[in-house]
Order: sequence, then structure tokens, then C-alpha cells
Amino acid sequence: MAVAYNKRTHRCGELRRADVGKKVTLAGWVNSSRDHGGMTFIDLRDHTGLTQLRFTAEHPAAHEVARSLHNEYVIAITGVVLSRGEWVNPKLPTGEVEVEVTEIDLLSKCDPLPFQVNDDFDAGEELALHYRFLHLRRPEMQHIFRVRHKIARAIREFFHENGFLEIETPFLTKSTPEGARDYLVPSRVRAGSFYALPQSPQLFKQLFMIAGFDRYAQIVRCFRDEDLRADRQPEFTQLDMEMAFVQREDVMSMVEGCVKRIFRDALGVDLPVPLPRMTEHESMERFGIDRPDTRFGLELQDVTDLAREVDFNVFREAIDKGGVVKCIVASGGDKLTRKVTDGLTEEIKGIGGAGLPLVKVAQGVGGVELQTGIAKFLQAITAELCAKVGAKPGDTIFFMPGTYAEVCKYLNHIRTRLGQILNVIPKDKWNLLWIIDFPLLVWNEEENRWDSTHHPFTAPLDEDVSMLESDPGKVRDKAYDLVLNGTEMAGGSIRIHRPDVQKKIFSLLGISPEEAVEKFEFLLDALRFGAPPHGGIAFGLDRWAMMLTNSTSLRDVIAYPKTQRAVCPLTGAPAPVSQKQLDELFLALKPLPK
Repeated sequence: MAVAYNKRTHRCGELRRADVGKKVTLAGWVNSSRDHGGMTFIDLRDHTGLTQLRFTAEHPAAHEVARSLHNEYVIAITGVVLSRGEWVNPKLPTGEVEVEVTEIDLLSKCDPLPFQVNDDFDAGEELALHYRFLHLRRPEMQHIFRVRHKIARAIREFFHENGFLEIETPFLTKSTPEGARDYLVPSRVRAGSFYALPQSPQLFKQLFMIAGFDRYAQIVRCFRDEDLRADRQPEFTQLDMEMAFVQREDVMSMVEGCVKRIFRDALGVDLPVPLPRMTEHESMERFGIDRPDTRFGLELQDVTDLAREVDFNVFREAIDKGGVVKCIVASGGDKLTRKVTDGLTEEIKGIGGAGLPLVKVAQGVGGVELQTGIAKFLQAITAELCAKVGAKPGDTIFFMPGTYAEVCKYLNHIRTRLGQILNVIPKDKWNLLWIIDFPLLVWNEEENRWDSTHHPFTAPLDEDVSMLESDPGKVRDKAYDLVLNGTEMAGGSIRIHRPDVQKKIFSLLGISPEEAVEKFEFLLDALRFGAPPHGGIAFGLDRWAMMLTNSTSLRDVIAYPKTQRAVCPLTGAPAPVSQKQLDELFLALKPLPK
């Protein structure tokens, strides 16, 4: 008699000691089998876990089927739950029990596998993505997508409870190529015209506020045609949120509540709020980057004034050109061997730097002394330098002279690498903080104009608006970035709601009135009809899933991702289309470059 697999009494990870003696029906995949002649054991797997099945000669028909099974065959069984007695498997939640099978139904067989799904065998990305449905069977992948589901559910429930409406925004919209490259979709009914897939619903959510909806939140797909890397995909999912009649503290506080819910529901972690705030200037000064990893020290220290006093041309040239000299003090001299420090120097050269001056601090007869590296140039300031930066015997001081931007870039790299080499970055710690008070604009030397630090719709701080005319570079914005363990997790701002300010920003960005109307006419029109102060944020759901599951790539947390060449090995996309389809769209293809 066939086992009624649609009448499962339990899932494979649910049975416990209290179930001993019960008749149960389970269904799933054969995870492994062990044939001991008169007795066969099979581990049966589904999305909840494993249960050990026992087949004996007392039920010969079932035992005969069991001996023919291979990994990933799909079966359903009926049997009785037994205690495993002294043969408990403490590694499994079901490890105290097993099921003695009385009936079995082979539901489907499995061809030879391209890779095993129940071990840590590295299938390679192309093969794993080609057989993504097999790769997703792995318990670690099942765990990732359960966590991702919990994150999405927590977000939706939180915003529903706080009065937000989820409203869909269009996927077929107008190209506004001021950010990354758009994906274009040709129109059949408007020959020669194109839709663009949205990089974000930014303009639409501002229109929602102008329309009077007050609070909007949506989990939405977005698209960017850009070069890929571990934390980028051409299509991705983000939370998009907007609120009316708010200032930035209101938005930040709301987001903190959402993030607290995410940590509680997805990880069982009680995240303390409010989160720390740090200005962009302080972040750059201390860490050399505007998304600092604050789980460990090794902070940057400015020694420009002391560097002026030494006769070392590399320092002197940098300072004379208006640059700075900063350093990092690292303890753990036994790990910082000559081979390691030479390797760090080569890394700096590999990313565009000239080198990595350093000294080691030792205990001399009369006090601390500097050795190796550039020690001979710094003898006159040894005591003062060590006192200023807190260096002690056994430490190594890494210096970096150059422009402010160069010093920040290279020392941030060195700080991260030292954290890894010295093993001082905690693996089980969650450090979140807000970065605020960014410069509204940054100067673009190549194009001789200003660029937005975030986007053209970010509002300046009220107290800085007057400097838009006199000193735009000193204007700070009302943006806020949320950083987790050195990764930017969310970014948002209070928006410009006054047409005159928006036009002024466009002018500074080199966007003419005609170009502004061409790209943003519907937003500029809306601002003329009573726009409330408003602001919001967006954060990548994929990135949150990646960080909270300790995954190394966005491809691990997206069900059907693309490779770094933007290819889907599973479906073969992108792929050529028929000439008939091209003709319907009035498109002709150029010959491919050789």
C-alpha cells in the first residue's frame, strides 16, 4: 500500500523523546544510508532537519526497498518512533529517537549527482548556479533563506504596526541616468522609445508624500547595469521607506525600531537602541572611511605637527603640498614579522600608494627607542611621538604621508588588514552606528563642477543653506548612513521640498533648467503644488541577509543570482532573441566587436 505522503504527521526535524511509541508518517530526501546486512539505517531530510530511520527483517518489503535507495531519492515512510537508548546522537535535535519503518513508498529516483548536497564539497560557482535547485537543498542554504524570510517578515510587520502603507511603484519607468547605468526596455508600441528599469523608487516615494500618504514602506526589486562584485547584483531587493513632516532624527529612530525587530526575530538578539551617532568628519579622522568598523581599535592618529620637525623628505614633501601625516599603532609585534610588513607594503603599492614607512618600538637603556624602517629619521622626536600616539615597547607604528584622501584610503586598508592579521576583529559582535553630517557636495576636478555626495534630492542642513551661494563645499547635508561592522547597510536623507532650493542644487551640479525639466519634470511639477517636508531611507534586504548569516557574497542569499559576468547559469540568460522579436521592436543589432 502506498504511503499517504500528503498526510505527513511530522516534519523530519520535529520528533523528540516525547513522541516515542507514536505511529508517524514522514517524507523527504535520503540524506545518507548505512547497510548493516540485517539492518539498514537511513537519514531522512527535509527543510526542518534529519530523522534516522531503521529498517529490519521484521518488515522485509520495506527493508528490501531501503537497501536499493541512493542519496537524494525521495521517499515517504510510515513507522513507529523508538528511543535510541544509549546510542543518542547529541548533534541532532532528533538524536534521541529513530523511526522503525513498517511501510515505504519510493516517490522518485535521483540521477547521479553533479555534486553532493549534504556535505561541504565545493562545487564551484558556475556548477552550483547551473544546478541551483540542488545547491539550495543544502542545509546551510536552507538556513540562509529561513533567516532572509524572517528579516522580510520582521520588516513588513514592523512597518504595518507603525502605520505605513505598502504601495507598489512601477518597474517600467523613465531613464534618469544620473546614477548607475540603467537597464533599458524597448517599447513595441512607441517605436524608438525605451523604458528603464528602476534603480530605486526614489522619485515615486517622494511623490507619495506630496500626495499625502504620510508613511510609505515597500520591499521592492531594483535594477542597476553596473560591473559586479561580491556585494553587487544587477537585480536586488531593498526596503524603501518615506515619511512626511519629519526631520532626520524621526526617520533614524523609526529605522532603529525596525532594525531592533530584525535582530530579535531573525537572530534572537536584543539590540540596544538608540544607536551611536558619528559625524562623517570624525569617522574619516579616526578610521579613514565613512563606514567604519568600530569592533576594534587601531585608529588613525594625526602626527603632522611632529612630522614637520624631522628631516625626512617623504614627510616634508607631503606637508609642503598641503598634505598630512597620520599613523596607526599596532601591538603584537611577534605577528608583525618582516615578511608580513613587507607584504603590507606591497599591498599599498598594489592599490596605488608609494610605500608604507614604519618603525618598531623597543625598550632602550634610557627609555623607549625606535628601530628599523625609518627610525633614524625620527630619533629627535622619539619620546614625544610615543607619548602622543600611546606607543610602547613591542608596538609597530605604520605611517602614511600624502593628501588627506590618500592617507585615509591607504591607512583604512592597513587598519583592516592589521585587524585580520592580529586577529582582533570579534566574529560574534554587532556594532551598528549612524554616520551623519556628510558634505552635501564634493568637487569634481575632471568636469569642473560639484557632485552630490548622496543624490540631488538631499536637503542641506538648515543652518548651512546660506552657504550654498558663498561656500558650497562647507554645506553639510541631512543624510544618514547606517553602518554595521564596517559595511554600509542603509542610506537615506531628508529631501528637498522647496523648488527654489532644488533648482539651486541642480545648478551647482551643472544640470541646466532644460535638462532638469527633461529628467525630473514630474518631480519639479509636484514640488510646486504643496510639498511637505519629508525624508526616508533605503536598505538592501540582500545585504542584511548576507551580514546576518555571515555569508561572503550576495549570491549566497539571492535564490537565483547572476555571476560576476551578469550571467544566469541556470537559465542561460542573457540570451539572443529571434529576428522576429527584434523586428517587432524596430531594433537592429550592430556586429559584435572582434
